[in-house]
Amino acid sequence: MEKTIKLNSNEEAIALYGTLDETLRHAEKEYRVRVSARNHRLKIVGTKTDVEAAYRFFNNRLIELRKGGPSPAARRRSVPAPILGQTFSPGKDAVSFFHKGKLVQGRTPNQELYLKTIREKDIVVCIGPAGTGKTYLAMAAALEYLKKKEVSKIVLTRPAVEAGESLGFLPGDLQAKVNPYLRPLYDALYDMMDFDEATRCIERGVIEVAPLAYMRGRTLSDSFVILDEGQNCTHSQMKMFLTRLGMYSKTIVTGDVTQVDLPGGKRSGLIEIERILADVKGMGFLYLNDTDVMRHPLVQEIIKAYEKFDRLTD
Repeated sequence: MEKTIKLNSNEEAIALYGTLDETLRHAEKEYRVRVSARNHRLKIVGTKTDVEAAYRFFNNRLIELRKGGPSPAARRRSVPAPILGQTFSPGKDAVSFFHKGKLVQGRTPNQELYLKTIREKDIVVCIGPAGTGKTYLAMAAALEYLKKKEVSKIVLTRPAVEAGESLGFLPGDLQAKVNPYLRPLYDALYDMMDFDEATRCIERGVIEVAPLAYMRGRTLSDSFVILDEGQNCTHSQMKMFLTRLGMYSKTIVTGDVTQVDLPGGKRSGLIEIERILADVKGMGFLYLNDTDVMRHPLVQEIIKAYEKFDRLTD
């Protein structure tokens, strides 16, 4: 059996689905159904009895939300606590997207500010530790721009710098050797776009995933460009990349300045970028921290421990 609930807006969907979609996951476990969300439609699939029970659960939640929200006690009874303890609720003007049936939005104030800055600025630099959504949210914005035909192409790139390991022994041509470096970009892409559709877009050149060296000498017009792992760009590479920007394009640079893998003596172009470009109009700088981490809760503690260690050993 299948039932569908139609929602009125992104804001209503955000409120109903809950932080990290925990309400959807709770319903699937509690009522033994499959729940999928696409645009403003919530689809429930399963046996007749289970679907009707889940439908009543969501419908009652929706009635409460439209009346102004359930009481804290009612919310505690119906929804499990967020995995990472986040309590941030996006406002009415929150930036959100639907990709592959998922609602993608900022889960913290910093992430929400990041998405708004992407909307407002042509070049955005986002610096933060692992797991804060730097690349994921940029990818979501890029796909939204492509879907709405605000750009005609997405370009995803990162420097092919080894993180303490050598991949030179791998078999295959140059593309085969650099693909391991680009895998995180593919992972984010496939999480928000069907594999077959993404493959077709890559084959047609609508989405390009390439190492940073391939950007030299090009002008990237009418494109949404994401440079990942920007901390591993040298001074000259960062300058080269930023000057690729063509008309009607948007560029996002992401990176973690605590994880620079450049050989000794080379300056990180990301570390010096704000000092050089702070006064350039049209640029936005965002800083995420351990409170924005959306991975396993232990990741937050690991980041804090390393920061404490680095302060003591500096």
